Amino acid sequence: QVQLVESGGGLVQPGGSLRLSCAASGTMFSLSTMGWYRQAPGKERELVASITRGGDTIYADSVKDRFTISRDNAKNTAYLQMNNLKPEDTAVYYCNYRLATYNAWGQGTQVTVSS
Repeated sequence: QVQLVESGGGLVQPGGSLRLSCAASGTMFSLSTMGWYRQAPGKERELVASITRGGDTIYADSVKDRFTISRDNAKNTAYLQMNNLKPEDTAVYYCNYRLATYNAWGQGTQVTVSS
């Protein structure tokens, strides 16, 4: 069973940066597709970015050129570097692990962008 632990959220001013981390345990991390999703109050959960085991990435249009997803297979960790943050980026961010038909989610980390 996969366990995911996110960290790195917090309060930041508009234009600031944060880096989220997602540490995975108990699995074949290097074979997985890792993703970051977010859910704002009153909205559905949406994909922010994902990275395959081969390093191919996908980004939501709203975060392209501002966010970067990466992974370190030696550390079983995925990252989301978020730059030039905007108030509309405020949400709970969730890490997702996917391998074949198996999915696992982290507990979420709050990101608040406000002056």
